[in-house]
Amino acid sequence: MTAPLDATAAARFLAALDRDPLDWRFKGIPSSWWGRTPASLRDERAEPFGDGAVGPLCVLSDSALAHNAEVMANWCRDRGVDLAPHGKTHMSPQLLARQFDAGAWAVTAATVGQTRVFRQFGVQRIVLANEVVDAAALRWLAADLDEHPDLEVVCWVDSVAGVELMTGALTAAGARRPLEVCVEVGMAGGRTGCRSAADVDAVARAVAASARLRLVGVSGYEAARGHDVSDDSRGLVRAYLREIRAAVERLSGLFEADTVVVTAGGSTFFDAVVDELAGGWPSGLDVRTVLRSGCYLTHDDGLYARTSPLALRAALTVWAQVVSRPEPNLALLTMGRRDVSHDSDLPVPYGMPDSRVSALNDQHAFLRIGDSDAPRARVGDWVQFGVSHPCTTFDKWQLIPVLDDEGRVTDLARTFF
Repeated sequence: MTAPLDATAAARFLAALDRDPLDWRFKGIPSSWWGRTPASLRDERAEPFGDGAVGPLCVLSDSALAHNAEVMANWCRDRGVDLAPHGKTHMSPQLLARQFDAGAWAVTAATVGQTRVFRQFGVQRIVLANEVVDAAALRWLAADLDEHPDLEVVCWVDSVAGVELMTGALTAAGARRPLEVCVEVGMAGGRTGCRSAADVDAVARAVAASARLRLVGVSGYEAARGHDVSDDSRGLVRAYLREIRAAVERLSGLFEADTVVVTAGGSTFFDAVVDELAGGWPSGLDVRTVLRSGCYLTHDDGLYARTSPLALRAALTVWAQVVSRPEPNLALLTMGRRDVSHDSDLPVPYGMPDSRVSALNDQHAFLRIGDSDAPRARVGDWVQFGVSHPCTTFDKWQLIPVLDDEGRVTDLARTFF
């Protein structure tokens, strides 16, 4: 079986990043780091705040990353499921390397653009969790598959029209290898995916009849309607997952692979996915259950702190300075919508239980301060903030220091959004 990551290519890519000098492009880092390489800063165990970081600054905790990677890997291994972490969360080769080192079976991408990034890093097994109907994207995929026989890519399809578009584009591109696809089962009121069993079956038959596509499994996304973890919501999720199971069993005679892929699992309901889709398949039907969770690696202090089924640790935080105290219970800090996520919850101040962020401007945070917290928010003070939904914090930073528990650099994670 092909290794999911070309270790030689990955090592070459990471070494090149280690030798790339830092400069003004990377916000927040000390100017004394300009002209220095990540390798030298790591060897020196540099301290960003001691060296003159200019707020805001996003950082990662090395120990929390290690804890989360180990917990998730052990959890999947104990349940006999594979993990294809969603790389769009961080788009960072250093962090993806940690996930592969912990045993990831593949990486998940949302777009062909993300797939291109992962290919540069040496990834050889990619779950492209989306419909691909762009002729230019399909030409690129076809060329890459034909050039690299060890490359494995599987993507989604949810309509006969999509099958026809993909088949036509791949035929025009002269593709020699068929593109592997999963039929996507949708959820009423959700996102993409077939909305009925009849549609699932019609799409599967169309794929099986296409000379350019290869039917290898069934996919879905169980949190397409949100992250409500009430009993009623979990009941709907489980009913949806049972529809996916039924589709796999119903289509068993159409699959064109010895091992069928069934894949779901964001960062909230992956325990339900395992309960409903791991094991118990009919005799003669070999099924690989693949989870696509992404946010487990960094976790957070909001959305996933409330909804994840595992005991994970928040690894991603943003530091900012108090620049103004214009009112007794108000502080303005140097952190805004350009620096931190705000699509799920607002940032959470560490060590200030009676205070909360009430609003963000582009470059400012409004911190409403409880009386007991007032001494911790003087003008010039640094405040550490937890985030909610790490995906939309990562994309605001091209470089993020990874720090040990003493605040010293163990790595510098680059992102490529």
